[in-house]
Amino acid sequence: MTSAPSPATDFSTLIRTASQELHTEANTSTFMSDMLGGGLGVAAYTRYTEQLWFIYRALEAAAPALADDPVAGPFLRDELRRLPALERDLSHLHGDDTAWRRTISPLPATAAYADRIAEVAREWPGGYVAHHYTRYLGDLSGGQVVRATAEKTWGFAHKGDGVRFYVFDALDNPAAFKRAYRALLDALPCDELERHRIVDECKHAFTLNVAVFRELSTRFPLSA
Repeated sequence: MTSAPSPATDFSTLIRTASQELHTEANTSTFMSDMLGGGLGVAAYTRYTEQLWFIYRALEAAAPALADDPVAGPFLRDELRRLPALERDLSHLHGDDTAWRRTISPLPATAAYADRIAEVAREWPGGYVAHHYTRYLGDLSGGQVVRATAEKTWGFAHKGDGVRFYVFDALDNPAAFKRAYRALLDALPCDELERHRIVDECKHAFTLNVAVFRELSTRFPLSA
């Protein structure tokens, strides 16, 4: 159960600290550790990128309907859109332009993750913000480690095809953007109960993400 913050606690600080343990669990999962350690092949990275496509498709398909929502709307920025970059990466990874669309499939954990995003997008804008926060700020920050590792391990061009998902080149100043994003979190037009619910959904988002990593680790065990 989420502990009650002091009135002076910024919501952006609360949401970060409350989810820190789960965030660490996601970043140090077996699959991510093995992949970032160079122990897995490009097929594992490709399968992971495919799962990101299903997750971000759910996030970005919901955006137009939420554009005018007072809670979720302010967070929706065209500069953040990841689907075009993901699709270019997948075309590169699969060696074709469109065939991958007919062959890729979500893991059960990925399907559950995407379904939850779609559900909150329809019914609960605050819950959508929780998923938006965990994905976009996470991939904008920690995702750069994945990009650098992929470039080094599998020879992708620096910020080129194969790793474009991690290149937020439409953001002139990522650090300033993250500050502005946290200010939006602090200014969310909702009461304390709703903020607690959003924090809990943020934790749930990390749990769903960890479940995807666990399924990937069973399909791509580290070679002896």
